[in-house]
Order: sequence, then C-alpha cells, then structure tokens
Amino acid sequence: MLPIHAVLDDLIAAVRQNPAVVLAAPPGAGKTTVVPLALLQADGLIQGRILVLEPRRLAARAAAERMAAMLGETPGQTVGYRTRLASRIGPGTRIEVITEGVFTRLILDDPALEGVSAVLFDEFHERSLDADLGLALARDSQALLREDLKLIVMSATLDMEGVSRLLGGAPVVQAEGRAYPVETIYVGRNPVERLEEAMARACLAALRDETGSILGFLPGQGEIHRVAGLVRDRLRDANVDVVPLYGALDKAEQDRAIERSPAGRRKLVLATSVAETSLTIEGVRVVIDAGLSRVPRFEPSSGLTRLVTVRVSRSSAEQRRGRAGRTEPGVCYRLWDEEATRGLVAHQRPEILEADLTGLALDLARWGARSADGLALLDPPPAGAFVEARGVLTRLGALDDAGGLTAHGRHLAGLPLAPRLAHLVARAAHGGDGMLGAKIAAILSEPGLGGRDVDLGERLRGLDRDRSSRAADARKLVERWARAGGRSAKASDEITPGTLIAAAFPERVAKARGKPGEYLLASGRGAFLDPTDPLAAEPWLAVADLGGGEARDSIRLAATLDPATLEPMMTTERRLSREPSGRRVMREARRLGAIVVEDRVVGTPDRGELVALLRAEVVEIGLDGLRWGERAAGLRARLAFLHAIDPSWPDVSDPALIAQAERWLWPLLDGVQSLDRIDDHALEQALRCLIPWDRQRLLEDLAPARLITPLGSAAIDYTAEGGPRVEIRVQELFGVTTHPMIAGGRVPLTLALLSPARRPIQVTADLPGFWKGSWAAVRAEMRGRYPRHPWPENPAEAEATTRAKPRGT
Repeated sequence: MLPIHAVLDDLIAAVRQNPAVVLAAPPGAGKTTVVPLALLQADGLIQGRILVLEPRRLAARAAAERMAAMLGETPGQTVGYRTRLASRIGPGTRIEVITEGVFTRLILDDPALEGVSAVLFDEFHERSLDADLGLALARDSQALLREDLKLIVMSATLDMEGVSRLLGGAPVVQAEGRAYPVETIYVGRNPVERLEEAMARACLAALRDETGSILGFLPGQGEIHRVAGLVRDRLRDANVDVVPLYGALDKAEQDRAIERSPAGRRKLVLATSVAETSLTIEGVRVVIDAGLSRVPRFEPSSGLTRLVTVRVSRSSAEQRRGRAGRTEPGVCYRLWDEEATRGLVAHQRPEILEADLTGLALDLARWGARSADGLALLDPPPAGAFVEARGVLTRLGALDDAGGLTAHGRHLAGLPLAPRLAHLVARAAHGGDGMLGAKIAAILSEPGLGGRDVDLGERLRGLDRDRSSRAADARKLVERWARAGGRSAKASDEITPGTLIAAAFPERVAKARGKPGEYLLASGRGAFLDPTDPLAAEPWLAVADLGGGEARDSIRLAATLDPATLEPMMTTERRLSREPSGRRVMREARRLGAIVVEDRVVGTPDRGELVALLRAEVVEIGLDGLRWGERAAGLRARLAFLHAIDPSWPDVSDPALIAQAERWLWPLLDGVQSLDRIDDHALEQALRCLIPWDRQRLLEDLAPARLITPLGSAAIDYTAEGGPRVEIRVQELFGVTTHPMIAGGRVPLTLALLSPARRPIQVTADLPGFWKGSWAAVRAEMRGRYPRHPWPENPAEAEATTRAKPRGT
C-alpha cells in the first residue's frame, strides 16, 4: 500500500466536483502511476483519454511501462507513451504518458483537446517552460471550449496554495509521504580538488561501508563518464556494475540503470538530475550527491542558451536525499559541509525567467495572443526578453511588422521544433533538400547524436553510419520533420549545412582573425577552436553550437561557409572618415553585424551629402558626438534644472533635443566637416534659440550661472547630486547673513564650504544656522590648522576675505 492510496477517495471526489484539482504528494508516494489508473477506473468519471505530462522522456517511458506492468500489459495497450523520438500508442490506449513539449504541440494543433477527458501535470514543481505554458493553454481551453475538461496538477515541493489560486481556488489534496529514515553524512569537498576525484572517492567509500545499490548525482554526461572511469579503475569488487543514466542514452542502457540488479550483484548508478523525480531505481539505499546540476541559461545579449553548472536548490537536495529511503532505511552522502545547506536557494528559478522565449512568443502568436497577459502563468515572462524574442521572430519572417503571424510563421509554428530550427528546416525544404535541414535540426536538438566532431559535416556522416536504436529513432524523426518542412520543385546549389546554419543563426557567422582557430562572430564576441582542429584553417564558419566563456566562446559545432552566399544578409553603410592628412572622405563598408567584410573609400562628400550623413550620425549615436564645452553644458544644465521645477521651460534631455534638432542643431551643420567641429560658443547660442525671447532675462534671475559673493562670484554646478551646488572658501562668505537661494527663492543652493587650502570642511543648505551652530567646532579646528587666517567668533558680522593675516598679528 502506497501513501497515495490513503487519499485516492478524496482525490476522486474532488475531481468529480471541480474542473481543476491540486495534488501535493512527496516523492515515492505513488502519484505518477497510481493516480492515472485510479481516475480511469473510477466509475463514470473519465470517458475519454487521460494525458499524463512528464518533464523528461525517460520518465515518460518508465511511468508508462510501470503502469502497463501493473495492468499485466505492455505499453501501447491501455497505457502508452509518446515522446519526440518514440511512440507506443494503440487504438485502445486510454492513458497516454507524454512529455510536456509534446502536449504543447498537441493543444496548439487542437485547442479543444477532442477525445481527452483529463490532463495530469506531473512533477509540476520543476517549473519547465513547457509545463507552465501547457497549463496556461489548458486553462484557457477549459474556460473557453471545454468546461468538462479536468486538470490535475501534481507536485512534490511547491507552493501548492499559489497553484490553487492560479486555478481559481482549486482544492488541494495532500498526501503524506512514506519514507524510511535516511542518515545524512556531510563528506565535504576540498575546493581545489576536482569534482570527479571527490565523487569517485565517496563512491568507493560507500561501496566499502554500505550495502545495497548506490545512486550518485552529477551535473552532466562528461562528469558521469569520468567518475565511472575512475571508479572502475580502482574498484576491486567484480560484483559491482557501474552504469550511467542520462537522457541521451539508448533505451537498453537506461533500462539497465533502472532495473533491479541480479541476485548477488550491486550497482552504482551515476545519473544527472533526470533521476531526481518520477523514476524509481530499484535496489537503491545509498545516495551520493555532488550538489550540482546543469541548467540552461539564455543570454539575450548574445542570443545564446548556455548550460551553466549551479548549486542545487534545497528542494532538489531533499528529493535526491529521499531516493535513499524509498524501500528501506538508507544513507545520503553530501559532498559539501552541513552549514552550506543553509546557503542553498529554496527552489531553482522557473525556466520561464531564464529561457529563450522565441518558442513561447511563436506559440502565443499561434494561439492568437501577442503577449502573455491574461494567461494563467505563475510567473509572467520578463518583458525585455519577450520583446527580444518577438524581434527575432520578426527577423525570421515569422511575424509581420504589426506583430501578427505571417504565412511563414504559421509554417514554423506547425513544425515541432524551436523557431530557429524550424526556420532552418523550412529553408532547406524550400531549397530542395528538406532531409538535410531535418538532419541538422536533429543533431542540434539531441546532444551527442552523430558523434562529437566539431565539423557538422562529420556529424551528419556519423548520424548516417550510426546503427543504435537512438539513431534509428532520430532518423524516423528526421523523415517526419522533412515531410513537414514542405517540398520544392527544384534543388538549389546554395543549400549547404553552412548556409542553413547562417540563415537560422546569422549572429553566429564567424570570420577568422589573428591566430589559427581565432574567430570574430557577427554578434561581436570572440570565439575559438583548437588550432589543431581541421576547421581551424577555414576563413569563414557558420557556428551551430558554442560553449560559454567570459569574453569569448569555444566553438563546439560548426560548418564551413562560402562568404559569397552571405551577400543577401550583408548591409552597406556609408560614413565620414578623417584621413591622416585631415581630409574628410566618404567610406563605404559591407558588413555582417560586427564583421566588416569590405571597407573602402568611395570619394569626397558634397555639402548636401555631408549634412545628411551628419544628421544620420546624430540620430544613430545621439548627442555624445558633440563637443560640449563649459558654456554649452552649463546652459543645458541650468535649463534642465528649470524644466524639472517648471515644465514650461524647454526640455533639454537627449530625446527632446534630438526631436527639436531642426530648430537648433541642423543649422550648425552647414559649415562643419564633423560634429566635433561645432564649437562650444556655437552650441550655447543654438541652445538659447529654444528659450522664448521673453524668458531670456528671466533665465539669469532664476538660474544664474554664478553666485554673487561679497568678493566677486562663484560658479554654480547644476549637475551636482542633491541639487545646485557651489564650492567656495568659507572666508569669502563672512558677513553673509541670509542663505543664497535660486528659482525665485524656492530652492536653496547647497554650499560646499572649503578651507583656505580648498579642502571640504562643511556642506550646508542653511548658512545662518551654520554660523550659529557648528561653526564654533569648525573654527576651533581651523584655527589650529590655519593660524594665519582669520577665524572670527561671529562670521556673520566679519568682513569677507581671501587673505591671510599679516605676519606677527
């Protein structure tokens, strides 16, 4: 009897009475396999199919196989599964376990979800982008088209009350966990020691000191294979099997990791976070947690999604730990110190806040929404990232200038691929080689498919040679994508791997520079290859995959590229340039982003052309190209001050000045060769043209350039933090009994009072108060430091001075 059985009656009753229900159940409670079967068997509750959504393909297949076994069947009968690479669905299938991405495609194709009675969102706490979007679309469909549709959100570690509110106050059914006690041992780890070495040592110690099988968590495939190699080299027990577990493995290898070991044998399973939830790995009573996971992070500035190694969250660490107590008392080794646990974040950030949103933006456009407003999302997508995503779709031709879905966009939305890869497949199909595009999309979608070569051509040949079941499934997928991409009447010689990658990722076109293997990307970032790699000698590459770096990236996958095929993607710009002789010439540059393909002199500009280019320069770079001197900058600061307190004065912000350039700036361009040749006096006079004639004199009264003092004047800094400010030696203000004011007496000047050596001694906006208050303390200190200068007891009645006392006085 599993813990979930204790709440099944309550759950079924809630599902009968409500359109949406939330089920909170810890790992191991049995929710993934028991709940779908219970709903199916409940009298009169479910008439159509039940869809069970899992975050990973491995979990989907394992859950379907487990439920089928519970019914004494095989997958494809009552229970089946469907993922991107494989499908076991029959005419009598009532429960379909599918990945979250498959569900998104399904509901976009059929918003009414015909024939579906219930959708179960399993492991919703992982907060994948597909799960968030899938729930939002399902909720929308339920409200508008399918009042009878049942939605059940199941999770182990999440704010279930928040999900309940999102679903209109859905009832929450709580299942208690059944976990055996787990002893936690904090092994720690020397920060200079390699992760693989520390993990291997912990694995060997656990094999020596504990019984049963072991599950070790590592961030990625590379670490898994390196640790496996270290353990096998040092292991002296022939009855221990060391097996990896991650999503890219073949089914047979995954099954070997999941199934119980034969009698008399133990196993060490080294897994990624794929083993955190949904899966039950038989015989495990020891967990070794490296405390790390690898997650995607999108960088809008580079257009790249990078895999970043991060510390696990507390919830993930607890789920991993719980794996050791599924069937008997267990042990969890943690490769960190106990106090470090308090520093872990409670939950990993939802993918919607970190991911590339082009797919989301395209899906929403297909759904008929131009934003995520109004959808049932726990977290809305970041506004900036969403705008950039729609910009990418516009550049791909998927959205029109008004933001609506184009015919090409509808085609891309119909392909079960990320928008850039869908564009690549469609472009290849239009050129007559849809199979090539589909193969490239498969290699970019499935890590390791076709081998590990950097050369995309070698990967394509590797895929054709690969006879594994995973490659066979991928080839079936390629055929489907190629058919969906469409057909062309004739082939084109321009369709090559390089041109297709460049069409989908134009910012990743790379041109060789400097040493062999050094490249400049069209995005402006640097990239590099091992100089011994055969591609390192190529002058041009189209880069399909990059590894992250601080200032430059490593090229992981690329194709050769003929620059002649880039001509339609290039832009031409003309600009003024000053020759070493000082002569102004016109230069024309052909460029692809940051890559300058050709730059040449095309002649000397005539006056009209020169003025037009100078105007364009202002529009492009703003007013920073002007030489703002003391007079013009000072006037602008005074006007900005007045505008802030009275909007009827001219607005002199950059956008406002550029908008009014016809009145003040354009007339200055007629006699100059460049913006920096406009002198300070001319700029000042031009700005004065913006001040109404009846306010010219008022300007000096309300915002004077200088403060009049008993001994002369001092400059007023209108750009100072805290308001207009004057720096002045304190002795120059002796005899002043009222605090200086500007703006018609509304704004006090900030006085930064200085010593005779012009070092700060006090800042005040109340000079009379200073004389009466802290002046005594300042005077005592100043008399000792500057004894030859006058320091009267009552400066308000003293005479202003800049002189020291005569010697001997």
